[in-house]
Amino acid sequence: MTQSGTSGKTDIDIRPYGTWPSPVSAALVAGQTVSLSDVRVDGRDIYWIEGRPAEGGRRVLVRARAGVVADMTPAPFDVGTRVHEYGGGAYAVCQGRIALSNRRDGSVWLMEGGQTRCLAAGAGLRFADLTFSADGRFLFCVREDHGVEEGEPAAAIVVFDCMAVVEDPAFNGGTPLVMGPDFLSSPRPSPDGRYLAWIEWDHPAMPWDATRLRVATLLQEGGDPPRLAAPWTLAGEDGQAESIIEPCWDAAGRLLALSDRSGWWNLYRFDTTSSAPVALAPMQAEIGQPYWIFGLRSYALLADGAILAMIISGGEARMACLRDGVATPMALGHPAGCPVPVEGGGFAWLDVPPDNAAAVVTGGAGQSPHALRRATDLPLGPADIALPRAITFPLPTGDGMGQAFFYAPASSRYGGPAGEKPPLVVVAHGGPTGRASAAFSFKVQWWTSRGFAVVDVNYGGSTGFGRAYRQRLEGQWGVVDVDDCIAACHYLAEQKLVDPTRIVIRGSSAGGLTVLLALARSDLFAAGTSLYGVTDLRALATDTHKFESRYLDTLVGPYPAGEATYLARSPITQVAHIKAPVLFLQGLDDKVVPPSQARSMVAALRGQGVPCALYEFAGEGHGFRQEATIRQAWELELAFYQQVLRLPVTPALAVDLGVHE
Repeated sequence: MTQSGTSGKTDIDIRPYGTWPSPVSAALVAGQTVSLSDVRVDGRDIYWIEGRPAEGGRRVLVRARAGVVADMTPAPFDVGTRVHEYGGGAYAVCQGRIALSNRRDGSVWLMEGGQTRCLAAGAGLRFADLTFSADGRFLFCVREDHGVEEGEPAAAIVVFDCMAVVEDPAFNGGTPLVMGPDFLSSPRPSPDGRYLAWIEWDHPAMPWDATRLRVATLLQEGGDPPRLAAPWTLAGEDGQAESIIEPCWDAAGRLLALSDRSGWWNLYRFDTTSSAPVALAPMQAEIGQPYWIFGLRSYALLADGAILAMIISGGEARMACLRDGVATPMALGHPAGCPVPVEGGGFAWLDVPPDNAAAVVTGGAGQSPHALRRATDLPLGPADIALPRAITFPLPTGDGMGQAFFYAPASSRYGGPAGEKPPLVVVAHGGPTGRASAAFSFKVQWWTSRGFAVVDVNYGGSTGFGRAYRQRLEGQWGVVDVDDCIAACHYLAEQKLVDPTRIVIRGSSAGGLTVLLALARSDLFAAGTSLYGVTDLRALATDTHKFESRYLDTLVGPYPAGEATYLARSPITQVAHIKAPVLFLQGLDDKVVPPSQARSMVAALRGQGVPCALYEFAGEGHGFRQEATIRQAWELELAFYQQVLRLPVTPALAVDLGVHE
């Protein structure tokens, strides 16, 4: 049954599922929609980053001041960073002073009083997690040095004196404070300038596996930049695998951080002289997100001493106020991260509701948010938007329930033929340490508005369900995720919500591996699409960037000792079992999953006579940013499924078996 309301309506146009004319056009998705991220507040000023496909994916820093919204960074500035390749924390603001990283060359810039000057521009240097001292004089950040002659890029926490005159930015890499660990993040100076806290971890751990919370006294003499006394560890070195993330100092100088020592990311207070943390509001739910990017914020300190927190339970986020060990729900829209208090009252945040495009908003508890900028204006009425339905389904192992969001087709004008069930698009999210979200997304609405159903699977290994659920994928990537996707399909077919003979599966990055192995393991799927997906685990283990270079130690096993498992779990070795057509979409500048992976897979499939197509996009990395790329990718994938499912397709959009750039 569609959400289009075929019950009692006589103006519904009955057409085959998958063929409905849709207001969700390629132009809307690609050129008329901006990405919004990283909302910050400086007094009463609100800042955020906009990614603009129409400008080649350029990221612009935007400010709202006294009701006036204005760009702060002209072309060719591209606010971003490639530290860990995924970036984050690319700008900071303090008392009107702005520091930002230019993604194009890794340089760091200061903007103040209408003047812009370069602070650092060393070849091979990248900077992230920019953080000012309380007075705005010093800028702390994570530095990644790709200019080393041997080995991996070197990580360091460095500090810049924003008052110092920089003679030559090319020779200014900042004053190193912390060096040695494989990875560093979250340099956070205390409000009084006495201490610096940070997070560190080493191979083969990822930040959601095991990290250390470290603190050191900041020393400063005269006009010199600060340096550190001998640091000590507050958590993470007692033999227990513990993920500590998001350190933050309160106004009284007490250190807070998130830890999953209980099996769930919860908030703790740490005494700088003791390693015994105090849980502030214990719960079997998560305050915290996998630390793929820098600068994530899952909680915020309020002026009255309470703490605002984004709590994820059952894969869905809600807001609560933590006070005296009690979590009291707060109605603050649908934040993508924790809202930030604005001077004078209220909050600012990125709102991601299930029934509208994302927006940077302001508001207070129980108030209707006021949008400062919306990602796009939707040409959709309520009946045209598919809403998420959280579903659980039996796991094939019999040891619990799987998790997913299901979306029925939705249209105010079109309905499917009586007695017919819609085709199903299965979405395997990336990561694989990540989660499907209930937020409005074109990756869902593009399909549902055309008469497809969608299931977005939170397979084992997804976050938001506690550490135990996350650990279901340890040593089992390529098994548990595939089993869960197949189980979700069987459940929906048994519930007679979808047509079991017309199921396709799509996934990006890690989700691409899940797609390809699902095609090899099951004849349930009519086709699959891999967007810059992993095809050879051996190549990924030996030819990827530093951040993920040991990720597979946990997900698959140590390499090369576990080479047999790597071979068995690699789609490239399972080609003989794949019979369904496959579409590959790949960026030529991808450093995470290089183009060679898709090319090798396509050559092997063609050798087996499997219909497949590879489209490559110049200037694109791991994820697509340019308008032309985004438009073509969506149109190709739609045409591909329509061809496979024998639905009408525009001849000009038909997918062929060539390689395209």
